[in-house]
Amino acid sequence: MDMAANLCKRHSAIFIAVKVLIIRFSSIGDIVLTTPVIRCLKKQLPDAEIHYFTKTSFKGLLEANPYITKLHLLDDDISAAVQLLKIEKFDLIVDLHKNLRTQYVKRKLGVKTVSFNKLNPEKWFMVNMKINRLPTVHIVDRYFEPVEYLGVKKDEKGLDHFIPAGEEIELSTLPDSHQKGYVAFAIGGAHATKRLPSYKIIEICEQLGMPIVLLGGPDEVESAEHIEHHLGGQVLNMAGKISVNGSASLIRQALSVITHDSGMMHIAAAFKKEIVSIWGNTIPEFGMYPYMPRLPHKNHIVQVTQLSCRPCSKIGFDKCPKKHFKCMEQIDVAEVVRKVSG
Repeated sequence: MDMAANLCKRHSAIFIAVKVLIIRFSSIGDIVLTTPVIRCLKKQLPDAEIHYFTKTSFKGLLEANPYITKLHLLDDDISAAVQLLKIEKFDLIVDLHKNLRTQYVKRKLGVKTVSFNKLNPEKWFMVNMKINRLPTVHIVDRYFEPVEYLGVKKDEKGLDHFIPAGEEIELSTLPDSHQKGYVAFAIGGAHATKRLPSYKIIEICEQLGMPIVLLGGPDEVESAEHIEHHLGGQVLNMAGKISVNGSASLIRQALSVITHDSGMMHIAAAFKKEIVSIWGNTIPEFGMYPYMPRLPHKNHIVQVTQLSCRPCSKIGFDKCPKKHFKCMEQIDVAEVVRKVSG
């Protein structure tokens, strides 16, 4: 079958791409949220090649994904990366990031492109005017809108995360106290206003009285050590000690997961875990809550509602702009414990 036949094999009025480039440069959670699109494109257009363009630092999130034909990586030189992309001769670009860099890539490659609605005006009204014009639509559903014309539909199977060989952490390597079960507590978040104060985390862990594994990146090392010092053997501190996929492995094997609005929350959703997500300056209404369409009962949200200052940002800040941090300081510890305990 020649190229023209391939491009039109479903219907002459529909452009069916045989070589697709998906673009999403960052970050952990946003990339994991694109995985249903990757899966559905490949499964519903099995003859298509699905390529993905992301930053080198996020390679580990996608390198084991069986639905991706080829992974393209961006370091600092985007013009050099684009030259390599030109060689591929893509039929379609699916832009799931939609920023100045992706505009540059699309312009240079000069092929058909589709993108999604970022809802920036609606988010602005919510953050600045506290007027809610946001649709009750998850971002994953919005990611599917650009590929609907191809006949590709969401399959309601949720997110994917595939851990590369050699990055799984065996339960037998954990302390005896944690080998029979533990709660994973992902204490990180891209911004400080997304993270609970350490004393709140300590209170939650004390009241749970269960083995806890602390997960986080380099930015959480100091607070994790502080929490470990107060809780002793109840806590296994893995913050800053393992890769993202190592953390994913421990999330996959956990009894349940406590997390902030973070990438680890979405990895937990990919593994269909029982999730208690704690929200600070951001809100689930932005459409980034755990995506488990067939298992909504596993998604437990804890937040301080009816604060006139919330949300103060669609992303986050290094410190509370109001200086009181009520969105996290007033989190009900008992509610978190109750939802974890079931």
